[in-house]
Amino acid sequence: MRYTEHRVDVPGAGAFGRGWVLWRNVADGPQRIMPDGALDLMVHEGRFVVAGADRTAVDVAGTAGTVTWGLRLPPGVAPALLGVPAGELTGLRVDLADVRRTPVDRPDRPWRLPGVAAALWRQAAPDPAELRLAASLDRAARTGAAAREVADDHGLSERSLRRNANRFFGYGIKTLTSVHRFQRALRLARSGTPLGEAAVLAGYADQAHLTREVRRLSGVTPGALTA
Repeated sequence: MRYTEHRVDVPGAGAFGRGWVLWRNVADGPQRIMPDGALDLMVHEGRFVVAGADRTAVDVAGTAGTVTWGLRLPPGVAPALLGVPAGELTGLRVDLADVRRTPVDRPDRPWRLPGVAAALWRQAAPDPAELRLAASLDRAARTGAAAREVADDHGLSERSLRRNANRFFGYGIKTLTSVHRFQRALRLARSGTPLGEAAVLAGYADQAHLTREVRRLSGVTPGALTA
């Protein structure tokens, strides 16, 4: 697998359109995709596809040389642009046309995904307050704060927090927190940090806790995942 990504701006989205992630992946065969707490707009096999957030790793059949382009959507942006709660897309890969019936650019020009997002943005006119709330909840989940603390800090009941998290991210804050912690540990381990140290830095109780969570989310051991 050859994966690259870089930051791009989405025209017309103002401050909310800065620094989105445009990525490109060249498959070398079947792949296991790790959960990352994000939703993506992709061009895959000549189709625009919306990829919902995953709770655990997803195995994807792929032919060597298949190229997929994707635009990782910031917190809360997917439901705003598509008009459906993120929870309805969790774990799914669906055609964009089945979610939002609107003319879009041709999928044979995948590098123009930011332009497609800009067109969707103009049509949807997302509520800035909603996007700010989604971004704030995502930042809180990255700190590892407990759901009750996140709810209190945002003036929400725990029920309202659950509802908003499912709408913005596709699952609750506790799941989002565990996915972010997993990704943080994975980055540390892949950069050469010993697993025990990576576990502590990422917020796990100990290395055994890290191992259990990695197995649950990825289906393999930390050693196999970082090999």
